[in-house]
Amino acid sequence: MSKKKNTKEKSKNSGNKRGTLEAAILAVLGENPGKAYSYKQLTKKLSLKKKDDTKMAGQILDDLEEKGTVQQLSNGTYVTNHKAEALTGVVDHVSSRFGYVKLGGDQKDIYVKGRDLGSAVDGDTVTVTVFPTRHGEHPEGKVTSVVRRNRTRYAGKVELSKNFAFVVPDHRKMHTDFFVYPENINGAKTGDKVVIEVTSWADNDRKPEAKIVEVLGAAGENEAEIHSIMAEFDLPFRFNENVENESKKIDEDITKEEIKKRWDFREITTFTIDPEDAKDFDDALSFRKLDNGLYEIGVHIADVTHYVTPNSVLDQEAFDRATSVYLVDRTIPMLPERLSNELCSLRPHEDKLTFAAVFEMDDKAQIKKEWFGRTIIHSDKRFSYEGAQEVLESGKGELSEELVLLNTLAKKLRKDRFKKGAVNFETTEVKFRLDEKGKPLEVIPKVRKDAHKLIEEFMLLANKQVATYVYNLHKGKEKNTFVYRIHDYPDPEKVKDFSVFATRFGHKMTIDENSISSSLNKLMTEIEGKPEQNILEQLAIRTMAKAKYSTDVKGHFGLAFEHYSHFTSPIRRYPDMMVHRLLQHYLDEGKPVSKNEYELKCVHSSEREKRAADAERASIKYKQVEFMASAEKRVYDGLISGVTEWGIYVEIVETKCEGMIRMVDMTDDFYEFDEKNYRISGRKTRKTYTLGDRVRVLVKKTDIDKRLIDLVFAPKVNEPEAE
Repeated sequence: MSKKKNTKEKSKNSGNKRGTLEAAILAVLGENPGKAYSYKQLTKKLSLKKKDDTKMAGQILDDLEEKGTVQQLSNGTYVTNHKAEALTGVVDHVSSRFGYVKLGGDQKDIYVKGRDLGSAVDGDTVTVTVFPTRHGEHPEGKVTSVVRRNRTRYAGKVELSKNFAFVVPDHRKMHTDFFVYPENINGAKTGDKVVIEVTSWADNDRKPEAKIVEVLGAAGENEAEIHSIMAEFDLPFRFNENVENESKKIDEDITKEEIKKRWDFREITTFTIDPEDAKDFDDALSFRKLDNGLYEIGVHIADVTHYVTPNSVLDQEAFDRATSVYLVDRTIPMLPERLSNELCSLRPHEDKLTFAAVFEMDDKAQIKKEWFGRTIIHSDKRFSYEGAQEVLESGKGELSEELVLLNTLAKKLRKDRFKKGAVNFETTEVKFRLDEKGKPLEVIPKVRKDAHKLIEEFMLLANKQVATYVYNLHKGKEKNTFVYRIHDYPDPEKVKDFSVFATRFGHKMTIDENSISSSLNKLMTEIEGKPEQNILEQLAIRTMAKAKYSTDVKGHFGLAFEHYSHFTSPIRRYPDMMVHRLLQHYLDEGKPVSKNEYELKCVHSSEREKRAADAERASIKYKQVEFMASAEKRVYDGLISGVTEWGIYVEIVETKCEGMIRMVDMTDDFYEFDEKNYRISGRKTRKTYTLGDRVRVLVKKTDIDKRLIDLVFAPKVNEPEAE
């Protein structure tokens, strides 16, 4: 190397070192704005021992003072002139070492070191002070106060000592355990799953304290684990006595006066199609050929709001729950069984009160006439999806003519939707075959066939037409306030990143706004049945905006509908109950209702929906971990489904179970995380592992408490197995 080049290299290194040291000095001064540090205190805090380093620190302080960034006080100490901005956000506690404070909107998340979170934990709303330093793309900061605790109850596992106990929380993003005094143990034994109430949050080096309020049972037992998930997501275990009593007092008799108010469909062919194990039947279809050559198709929905009146105890409970939650082995219903499984359930051979959207359609599935209002039905037949599918495939059996005709119309509706830009996401879901104790014997991917799609198309049609009808039904300038289901266009940058990733599998995408949906549909068709199908589908969904409830009229990108609502499941969704009430209000020529009041209800419903989805995923994950714990110790084919700075996630192709290969277990090299390219790369070998790569793995261990599967790479042929 020439002398000139060597000098240039030294100068570059010195510049890098100076920049790092300047950032460190500003970080120390910025951590406690207003606190003054002497030159000696700063060098000690930064562990500067070399003469050159301390000299450089002095020069940096002089330069920063000249710029006005810091101020030297009369006693020789230094303070920052940077006024730390206090912002409010929600903690996302990623690991014990660090977390982020999410500010929302387009603002960058604030990176916070574990020690700077104070007593704040995942989900808490906090104020955060931003330092002048950065962590990669993110500003760095420190939590200064907790504005609101996300929760005070947690589920976890007890560990008893002689004079005290600890509870290790199940929540994956809780990185501290809770101290429990002997008088607050409540009879729990080591290894029990329990629910705790926090009595004191962490203070300096002290752990948070709690009392055990409920013992769920021994860890590993199905009841204890499912109850633990319910407690983790603050799901209700039961209805209180007032709610049950009110439901029991409801009169089930249908009076002649009530029938007179409704369109009577009891003599018209009507049926339901639901899962084999369903108990609550929300929706039914009626069908008849009219003399004018058109088909009359009625989408009849359980008339829940006939029985549940506004602001009643039942209504308040339904609003609070906002949705039914479907865990792997049970349903946590929005309404008591008296309503969900009896009065409102559209059971066969019983008169039932319904709210309907009735369409007259031609053989091209074009709507010629529509009607909305209350009906009464008498279902002739209860089909399971499997039973209806059998009729569709054979063309034989009860109501075969009606089913085949409706399926033909449904396919035309579906084709028209995709032609107009609907996105065809056919995600793979799993269900479990459980034994009598809840132990999983088999993981079974759910398969959607024509019978599922037939019902789906007519439900989508009813939801769309109800929303469109109310939107257009206004007098003067003021629009009718309504509860819509909206779905924004995806972020162009996310779509661009996704399209780049898809090319690694040989798939091309067009990403201009007008062709996103058609390009996505083409991709979804191409990948059907291929190993990369689930990975690309999951990543495509992550690229999309999240659907939510709103009074704003923004349309639904995924369905390509200008107006869309949820009208068809009031037994299990509170927004559908709101839609029924509003629709009847406007049919009765009522004036527009308060937008603000209903927007708050929409926000609550969206939050409850997310909670339900998270709990459902947790219960599925629990069963997947339990299944893999007892599965045969063998090599599995997998696809890399996620890449993070602490490891790579792998989805096992055969069981759809996801596990992690931790960086610490990848001992053949030191791997670095490349966030932008969804990959990790080895420093020495340059070996890379990228999202979507096919790999072969072994199960290293499973942790049911944390619902985690640890994987390792399977050894290549002639290599010894990893210990």
